[in-house]
Amino acid sequence: MSIPQSGGGPIERHEQLAEYLESGCKPKQDWRIGTEHEKFGYCKESLKALPYEGERSVRAVLEGLQGRFGWEPIFEGDHIIGLQKDGANVSLEPGGQLELSGAPLESIHQTCDEVNDHLREVKSVADEIGVGFIGLGAAPHWTHEEMPVMPKGRYKLMTDYMGRVGTHGTQMMYRTCTVQVNLDFESEADMVQKLRVALALQPVATALFANSPFFEGKLNGHKSWRSRIWRDLDADRTGMLPWVFDDGMGFERWVDYALDVPMYFVYRDGKYIDALGQSFRDFIAGKLPALPGETPTLSDWADHLTTIFPEARIKKFIEMRGADGGQWRRLCALPAFWVGLTYDQSALDAAWDLVKNWTAETREKLRVAASVQALDAEVDGIEMHDLAKEVVAIAESGLKARAMPGAGGLLPDETHFLNALKDSLETGEVPADELIRRLEADWDGDVTRVFAEYAY
Repeated sequence: MSIPQSGGGPIERHEQLAEYLESGCKPKQDWRIGTEHEKFGYCKESLKALPYEGERSVRAVLEGLQGRFGWEPIFEGDHIIGLQKDGANVSLEPGGQLELSGAPLESIHQTCDEVNDHLREVKSVADEIGVGFIGLGAAPHWTHEEMPVMPKGRYKLMTDYMGRVGTHGTQMMYRTCTVQVNLDFESEADMVQKLRVALALQPVATALFANSPFFEGKLNGHKSWRSRIWRDLDADRTGMLPWVFDDGMGFERWVDYALDVPMYFVYRDGKYIDALGQSFRDFIAGKLPALPGETPTLSDWADHLTTIFPEARIKKFIEMRGADGGQWRRLCALPAFWVGLTYDQSALDAAWDLVKNWTAETREKLRVAASVQALDAEVDGIEMHDLAKEVVAIAESGLKARAMPGAGGLLPDETHFLNALKDSLETGEVPADELIRRLEADWDGDVTRVFAEYAY
């Protein structure tokens, strides 16, 4: 979840809303890669989720990272709720999931180094206090009542609201983890093409990274329960956005959509003011019930954009949001997948050619089938395994064309970061399949064995 936005002046013209998005346009040489990933912390002794306070706690981990590795703390009131350093930040999800939001970097080599450094830092602090971290798409055995609540005003408001608009909202907040990548665009037309490809192919990412077959101590019937949760969360702010594929799509169309998404809050003087269900359109007109007579700033607009959760979304960049949290090596595979598809024009065109004739119904069916069956899914004659193989091949061609060297020139490009996905395509087994096999063959049905064998 995002930290409060800052630095925006008053909104005096409607056009500023689209201009804010358009200001993200960058020439290709300035495109960057921002990788984010979340992970569950737990007490090694009890296998319980980490509380916020205490000797073994989220706070202890944050303070350890601050003291040992030079991260600057971020506070909400008296509570440390995040860290920042060198363009990156560490933040907390509602149930204490620890998230790294990486700095914008030039290559996947660099972003993978960043991920590796972060996980080593976290492990060094966590090991000393008897804490572990694991990458999974959903909490394997904790119930809602067993989850801690982080001291962030935003989350209190969201928790209160989620039960009114869907059936799975609090599951998403407290018991899921994802990995995502944030990518740039050059122009409005480039944004539109990338966003359409991103939305159409999120089910492929969901299938390849599916890693949440367990929930509340048993198999849940889905290979990505995290993806299943997102289908019954809040229809006003989630989904596959079929209108993105209509003529006339652009920054202004995204503004129209975002303005119709009900608000959560307004952030003022370090506090979250309840604006649940209220209208940003009313806010612009000075008629917001939460702040009568007051009009928004661009910071308020930026905050509002962080409360929209479709499978891919626009801010000043595009966020790819369809993958479960996972194992160490797969955290670098996701940026490789999307950078390969979108940062080379020939690869992007090939990806668009692959999906441009799909209907909204087909895209939605693929989304559902990916969450249930992953690579074994079949929709309207499309076999997910074959589709994923073709998409990964396009991504590999895009990375080869980028020819971004690493390891002091020893690596000619970034294609090796796709190896985890190519392994899945060769075996037909994604992480969820492996976990199911281990549960049935080796763990005597005890899902808590996952901690000992799959922790970072």
